[in-house]
Amino acid sequence: MQRPTGTIDGESDGDKSAAAAAGCPVAGHGGASPATAEAAAPGTYVPPCPLRPESTPPVWKLIGLARRNFLSVWPSSAFAKPWLRIAVLRKQIFVCNSPDLVQEAFVRKHDTFERKSAQMRHALEPLLGDGLFISDGETWRRRRQIVGPIIHASKVRDFFPVMAETIAERRAAWEAAGPDAPVDMLQEMAHLTAEIICRTIFGRQLGRDYAAEVVESFTDYQRHIDQIDLISLLGLPDWLPRRRGRAIRRAVARIDKVLDEIITSYEARRSDGETSVIGGLLEARDEDGKPLSREAIRNEAAVIFMAGHETTANTLSWAWFLLSQAPWAREALKTELDTVLQGRTPDFADVARLSYTRAVIEETLRLYPPVPILAREALADDTIGGVATPKGSLVMVVPWLLHRNPELWQRADNFEPERFLGTTRGGQSKFGYVPFAIGPRICAGLAFGLTESILSLAMLAQGFDVKLEPGTDVQPICRLTLRPGERLPMRLQPRIPAAPRA
Repeated sequence: MQRPTGTIDGESDGDKSAAAAAGCPVAGHGGASPATAEAAAPGTYVPPCPLRPESTPPVWKLIGLARRNFLSVWPSSAFAKPWLRIAVLRKQIFVCNSPDLVQEAFVRKHDTFERKSAQMRHALEPLLGDGLFISDGETWRRRRQIVGPIIHASKVRDFFPVMAETIAERRAAWEAAGPDAPVDMLQEMAHLTAEIICRTIFGRQLGRDYAAEVVESFTDYQRHIDQIDLISLLGLPDWLPRRRGRAIRRAVARIDKVLDEIITSYEARRSDGETSVIGGLLEARDEDGKPLSREAIRNEAAVIFMAGHETTANTLSWAWFLLSQAPWAREALKTELDTVLQGRTPDFADVARLSYTRAVIEETLRLYPPVPILAREALADDTIGGVATPKGSLVMVVPWLLHRNPELWQRADNFEPERFLGTTRGGQSKFGYVPFAIGPRICAGLAFGLTESILSLAMLAQGFDVKLEPGTDVQPICRLTLRPGERLPMRLQPRIPAAPRA
């Protein structure tokens, strides 16, 4: 018999109590507890997360919670389960919460579960068109072959000087602000990553000229995206038009205009030899030798900006917050930076030597994955873990659950960068840690984003500590991406790094 709408299969009082014992909210979790108390030793700090309901809310409340914050819908019992089945209105949703099931759904059965959810496709189609992030089938395959090499890991070295130059400018601005300067760290990291991605996509000069305009337009667009696709949940046809208000249309028109201007400007100066994504897209040819259309270039530039700006900004913001609450981690980071870098600016080879800096970023991505829900639509009847998944149902991998599953992670809710040091690298199968997704649709910019995050944290932490403004209550909020609220007020504390070697 089908479970009542809005419930999770297999949930019982025993499950709830077991989940609560393994990873239930404690001090610092939930909307009522400010997360400002510093923890003195590794593994002792539990950063904030939304209060976990003891059972799945009724469907009307579930939808309301999801509109405000996707993280609030998961009951305590969900975190320890290997899989969940949820009925919301007329949509069946299957959640894979174990490495084996993640591998089955996103790798072995990729052809069945490659299509992004209707909510994601319809929310982003006005902005991204047939861009790589939301396309599927033959369009996705052809576009991946073209775009993948342009932002492949082998290209990161070429973009590294732009990253370092942009971060150095931000550090100089912090130095000019003086001791104890107040900053909104979320905004600071948003501007930094926007400058980096703009200069990477459009070249140094065009990136400087257009960064603020592009950021403002994207922010305005995201502010008006609907988080729930009721047409899909009601089982209505995918081709039915979705409501798009004037604000969304205005933001899209603004972004298209800016991107068209940038492409035209780049074409006029493309002979300068500078490495940029736009240059790569203009030069790219498909397997039939045909160039990308102007619209396709614009769509892929929008995809790369969206994927490379907001997610990295959120990761860095969370990392600064976590470090502000964990003095042992701050000291370990400083020691590594002073020992490895000796006061100089990192070069590309240094990134691989900054193991603790990387561990801070990786643990941040575990606790606060930038895209905490990865949803796919079944293109045909199939099974996962022996459970039938009918055509049209949603299959999800939820990093927010997977990365906090107490069956996979010791002290799953604790901030502990040390778990990513040494040969264990988190102690998980690669299918148990998926901040950049996994399988054929793994983020093409993974190496770029990880390098950018490590370098940004290293260069800025060389010269600064940060302190959270007293009384600030930081809580994770998820709409399309996972942010530490709308603001992250902090104070900059200059520090003197080790002197460079003679």
